[in-house]
Amino acid sequence: MPRSFLQVAATEEVAPPLRVVQIEGLVILKIIKHCKEFSPALVTGQLLGLDVGSVLEVTNCFPFPVREEDEEIEADGANYQLEMMRCLREVNVDNNTVGWYQSTLLGSFQTVELIETFMNYQENIRRCVCIIYDPSRSNQGVLALKALKLSDSFMELYRSNNFTGEKLREKNLSWVDIFEEIPIKVSNSALISAFMTELEADTPVTQCDYDRLQLSTNPFMERNMEFLIECMDDLSMEQQKFQFYYRNLSRQQAQQQAWLQKRRAENISRKAAGEEPFPEEDPSNPIFKPIAEPSRLESFLITNQISNYCNQINGVAGQSFNRLYLMKALHETGQDA
Repeated sequence: MPRSFLQVAATEEVAPPLRVVQIEGLVILKIIKHCKEFSPALVTGQLLGLDVGSVLEVTNCFPFPVREEDEEIEADGANYQLEMMRCLREVNVDNNTVGWYQSTLLGSFQTVELIETFMNYQENIRRCVCIIYDPSRSNQGVLALKALKLSDSFMELYRSNNFTGEKLREKNLSWVDIFEEIPIKVSNSALISAFMTELEADTPVTQCDYDRLQLSTNPFMERNMEFLIECMDDLSMEQQKFQFYYRNLSRQQAQQQAWLQKRRAENISRKAAGEEPFPEEDPSNPIFKPIAEPSRLESFLITNQISNYCNQINGVAGQSFNRLYLMKALHETGQDA
């Protein structure tokens, strides 16, 4: 018996969670080219592709024009995106938006603006990702490319705009639960793979890449340390906000307790005189006005950023020690010879 549309919609299975982001090699090259051309300025672009089950396929992308803080320029940027989508549709290229990409400087991407952009995309696209590319880290010999999405629990909390300590404990949400990193899989068509095989030389490579043995990491380490110190200062300022809040809260509670004791003493006197007692709470009194607790979102993002800088410093320091030990072994071998 044929089922109605409502019956099919009611029995439709929940979409599987996103497991992997499959990006074509040409898309990665476009992203790298765009980000490096404008580095150290930050740029963004659109990701196009298909959402297939637990795999998000990214098959094409195009850059956004560099914009300034101007309404007319922002309107021109929106028209540019629509025109690009129309042109791609006319030439029969995938034009379904699956997210966006953006460049970053030393991994400093965890901001409120990124979360707001995610929420705006989520209004129209059920599943979207942001590809983050860091040209400065890639110069150290690592392809700094990652795919991020907001966790479902964080998005639910963000919609309610309630980042108090009580709500975070209730949801069991910590600073590591804001973003989810999705594994990236690079894929190429059969024709491109065959062409790359033809390009491979038959003879082994004889040239040595001495750049990998470069011992100087001072500029990269210095910038990371500078950003880390700035984040520590920002975190200290956030802690001062909470300390100020708890001081005011303690002062208010002491005032409430003193007022309550005074009111109870008055009520005892009024009862003894046969008069009606006053209520023990007075909403019109300023001391009973609740003090708003500061949001913990900013401190969570700063903590995330500090963790990111520490991991980068740890990785670069480990690689530097490996190079030093290798150079020491080569030097000792050369002396023995």
